[in-house]
Amino acid sequence: MGFMSAYPELADALNPFLLLDYHPPYIYAPTAHRRGVGPHPHRGFETVTLAFEGSVAHHDSTGNGGVIGPGDAQWMTAASGILHKEYHEAEFGRRGGTFHMAQIWVNLPRANKMDPPAYNALKADEMGLVTLPDYSGTVRVIAGEYEGVRGPAKPFSPIAMYDVILASNGEASFSVPSEHNLGILVMKGEVTINGEQQASANELIHFANEGERVSVKAGPASRLLVLAGEPIREPIVQYGPFVMNSEREIKEAFRDFSLGKFGELAD
Repeated sequence: MGFMSAYPELADALNPFLLLDYHPPYIYAPTAHRRGVGPHPHRGFETVTLAFEGSVAHHDSTGNGGVIGPGDAQWMTAASGILHKEYHEAEFGRRGGTFHMAQIWVNLPRANKMDPPAYNALKADEMGLVTLPDYSGTVRVIAGEYEGVRGPAKPFSPIAMYDVILASNGEASFSVPSEHNLGILVMKGEVTINGEQQASANELIHFANEGERVSVKAGPASRLLVLAGEPIREPIVQYGPFVMNSEREIKEAFRDFSLGKFGELAD
């Protein structure tokens, strides 16, 4: 079954990433009932949902909506405030099958926390794709750049987000500025990092910003989610679905939500 991988140290060790909610592959039985999360608010950050297997339907209070399936991503900028809901897509729910997803919360700089909300559906065929040498595997570039290939996402601060598939004994390396934070989630298989550290499925490894290049070598075939970014060096105050810079702003978020300023969204 899926699990919440909030990692208490995430906001410090992987700033500007605030939370990683990882749902490993799980086979759901067919059902006529909805599975997912009903209408709820966010303010002050972005949510990025990555679909590896299965499909999710999204609707929000700005009128945006859509379905993401294998290889797709949805990049929602909550900013000044939004309501949204996410359920297993109806046909997938009726049919059942393997569901494998990740959601990442990405902080917004103070200057953008009260921007208008926005939604972008990024389809699989829009992603940057790099084939690694020696049949080692592939790197799908969702955000940032890898080996000169850029991803389609347009974040508000410098970040990189890669979906990496390594063949057995395949190898990839990542150049990261020493001032950026870097984390690698092993979603499948086992890898050796920088020739020393071992990591296996469902482990998140973060780095101490001591070098600019990290190498990863697979044992068996493996799959990784790579997150890197420049820290946003501003105060972080989080309460539930709101991430702001001060307690006063958190109180304002609750007030605005209660006054209906995030819009309306029926379940």
